[in-house]
Amino acid sequence: MTPEAGAVATDGAAVNGAVAGGPAAGAAAPAGGKAAIGDIEEAMKDVVDPELGINVVDLGLVYGVHVDDDNVATLDMTLTSAACPLTDVIEDQARQALTTGPGGGLVNDIRINWVWLPPWGPDKITDEGRDQLRSLGFNV
Repeated sequence: MTPEAGAVATDGAAVNGAVAGGPAAGAAAPAGGKAAIGDIEEAMKDVVDPELGINVVDLGLVYGVHVDDDNVATLDMTLTSAACPLTDVIEDQARQALTTGPGGGLVNDIRINWVWLPPWGPDKITDEGRDQLRSLGFNV
């Protein structure tokens, strides 16, 4: 899949690198402006995979983020399994994390583009995600 113009294709490690030193999460987008990709990625750490209890960023489930001129975020995401029945739960959490809060949220709305290529694998998990999984008893 080729990212759209202006999209930021990321893997778990790049997501963390993009937010380092960025503005605090939860900051509303500038009036009439677009939310920063790093702020969106940081806010997505509040979205937790219901089965594993680890956030979707550290699990490597966020593949890319694009914000259009109307300040609507499109998230390219995957799941650990294409058969996962929890897409609605994750989408609701993402909408809550990105569209609500002080000043009305980071973005006006979200869209999730569920993608299956490249397939998710343990190599997508960040170091922080691995530490969290180990603390839960997983061998990663």
